[in-house]
Amino acid sequence: MTVDRDIIIIGGGPAGLTAGLYTGRSMLNVLLLEKLSPGGQVLTTHWVENYPGFPGGVSGFDLMDKMKDQALEFGLAIQSGEVVSIQPGGPEQDYHRVVLTDGELTCRGLIIATGAQPRKLGLSNESAMVGKGVSYCGTCDGPFYRGMTVAAIGGGDTALEESLFLTKFVSKVFLIHRRDEFRGTKVLRDRVRRSDKIEVIWDTVVTAITGDDQVTGVALKNVKTNEASTLPVDGVFPLIGVQPISDFAKGVVNLDDGGFITTNESMETSVKGIFAAGDVRSKILRQISTAVGDGAIAAFMAEKYMEQLH
Repeated sequence: MTVDRDIIIIGGGPAGLTAGLYTGRSMLNVLLLEKLSPGGQVLTTHWVENYPGFPGGVSGFDLMDKMKDQALEFGLAIQSGEVVSIQPGGPEQDYHRVVLTDGELTCRGLIIATGAQPRKLGLSNESAMVGKGVSYCGTCDGPFYRGMTVAAIGGGDTALEESLFLTKFVSKVFLIHRRDEFRGTKVLRDRVRRSDKIEVIWDTVVTAITGDDQVTGVALKNVKTNEASTLPVDGVFPLIGVQPISDFAKGVVNLDDGGFITTNESMETSVKGIFAAGDVRSKILRQISTAVGDGAIAAFMAEKYMEQLH
């Protein structure tokens, strides 16, 4: 069967762009599909301090812009498109169909690098209040809250980083965490404790977001005492982790209980010729550096897979 591309990469974050760079250098006919703008979630990261090669840090936008330009230099084609489903094809599964909202494409090798998106609190009016005081990105929306009081929810690296960034604009950040200690790295924990604009509320969960057309506060419950209280705030930032963008792959490749795609160390999924890389993959650490490593391995193994087919 004649296919449209040797390899299709779904997702244009660090993993996808790295896979595109490596496969492009291998002179393969490669297409990267990205629903939004190449760069992924990193585009919304104000400052990246822990990516090697950038003493003093680099903005998320600049880092991803450089990754994209480098991949384009080696012939990577990038196309805007939303993937609806993937369908392994043929008796030997030696080609795959990628179904888009406006058509379909075929390829020999497929690399899934769709990443993950912010996890929601699951409160009744949460979605309705997005843009009215609820935001999942402090670096994106922090400037809208100059001089105001906000609540940030979470205890991992993202919650700590975003809370610290918000202090550039807001008068006060109430950092609400359901446990009695943070999960984030020590350097971030120390910075939060030193900040005179951050007040931590331990052992507490948000049970409701108050307000009609605009957030006015949050309802809280202490998980140890069950004591209920209210906290007036102008904005709410749920920063409680991520969930994988993998719905289109359900029933095709194996997923773990959280919906992340399971692979071996070679980034191979349960389906021959389909690989996964980056935050969408089931793994211990989700960082830009690990996504880049995943993307390189997935590209290398996809190239080896192509050699086996020929």
